Amino acid sequence: MGLQFSEDIHGTINPNDAGHLQEPVRRFARTDFPRLDESLTVEGALRLIRLEGLGERIIYFYVVDADNHLRGILPTRKLLTSMPSVRLGDIMSTDIVAVPASASVLEACEMFLEHKFLAFPVVDEDGRMLGVVDAGLFTKETLNIAERHHVDDVFQMIGFGIQQIKGKSAFGIFRYRFPWLIATMASGTICALLTGFYEATLAEAIVLAFFITLVLALGESVSIQSMTVALQNLHFGTPNLKDYFRWLRREASATILLGLACGAAVGSIAWVWRGEPLAALVIGLSVLLSVFAAGIIGMSIPTLLHAIHEDSKIAAGPITLAATDILTLVFYFNIATVLLG
Repeated sequence: MGLQFSEDIHGTINPNDAGHLQEPVRRFARTDFPRLDESLTVEGALRLIRLEGLGERIIYFYVVDADNHLRGILPTRKLLTSMPSVRLGDIMSTDIVAVPASASVLEACEMFLEHKFLAFPVVDEDGRMLGVVDAGLFTKETLNIAERHHVDDVFQMIGFGIQQIKGKSAFGIFRYRFPWLIATMASGTICALLTGFYEATLAEAIVLAFFITLVLALGESVSIQSMTVALQNLHFGTPNLKDYFRWLRREASATILLGLACGAAVGSIAWVWRGEPLAALVIGLSVLLSVFAAGIIGMSIPTLLHAIHEDSKIAAGPITLAATDILTLVFYFNIATVLLG
């Protein structure tokens, strides 16, 4: 067997039709790709290519055996620069990433996003070459998928998915969005009550009131960062306790460093500005503890929701932010009460 081509019968993707994403990728695979026998030398392969020509788009050459089993992949540059007497089987790459014929178009698109290759061979369950899908066929689709995922992730972090409100009436949108605003209102009310309860402490050191917003903002920022890391970890599968504690140790170490840096910076600003070292110590310690706690909360709540089979992407945002705000103020006012009397 030398250089073989098959008729190009791949389908066409309509980017405006989302239904094709679940269709078998085999339907869209190109079959006008060059297959080279592994027993050929470089000189013999190039001679066959000159005699029989190339397909429409050549990215890689595929090395197969007599039964059309895929044995390796040969980049064009390697074929052109290797010694003429070398066998293809000796220079081909055997580190093959192939798309199963049973895969959907969506799964193939995700492989392009993950591996960044220009083309993938499509093989059956026995490893026989069936076709090739290349980046030119899927570029627009993968960009659309990446954009949709990014937009949806942004909305899910604040409590709802974009697909949930698509095509809904104004009341339908209200029904999806309002429950998560209740969580925000509840945490805000608790924070207001806490502030009122410690009114005397604030009166003793008015500088503490000036920095409440900044301390809360730092805690919320770190909790969102940690939550994003947790959701990314959960994307790759269901973790066990060992995985969770490994993530938690890493996040705790990072947030301690963040808390020390932010606490020192904010405390120094308060000291230089107001000249009250004890109040500055309260602010710095509060930032340290709240940032550390925010990291633990941001890592733990999505993982817990995932463990009890709740949608961690939808629920984690409002719950994480609410818990972070409340705990931040508890730290802030109690440290102030202890140190300032």
